[in-house]
Amino acid sequence: MNTIHVDVVSAEESIFSGEARFVALPGEAGELGIFPRHVPLITRIKPGSVRIEMADGREEFVFVAGGILEVQPNCVTVLSDTAIRGADLDEQKAKEAKAAAEEALKNAKSEIDLARAQSELAVMAAQIAALRKYRQKR
Repeated sequence: MNTIHVDVVSAEESIFSGEARFVALPGEAGELGIFPRHVPLITRIKPGSVRIEMADGREEFVFVAGGILEVQPNCVTVLSDTAIRGADLDEQKAKEAKAAAEEALKNAKSEIDLARAQSELAVMAAQIAALRKYRQKR
């Protein structure tokens, strides 16, 4: 069976490392699907869920708050400042953070504050969507 080695790494730790048959993730220009022997690629990724179909058929989900994807024919590396295993996502915390970002958006006093609040709101909305997608698969 053809597999590809996948590493998902956050700023704090390695979130996933293993063999997979397929990886899907939110690329900057749209959803990306990576199979073994994929053409080399480096691109930015958007906030969302990384779906890893492992060699044994199980699926692993990881939420990433954006980052960089590097693809080599036998290796996929996802680098993100923030990456959270699907099983570790907390919907209540995500909703609270989203509400705080919405409040910050309303109270933004400068363009920098506005951009920061918009970015945080997009990440929290993506995290909630990833959590719902993860729960549907369970």
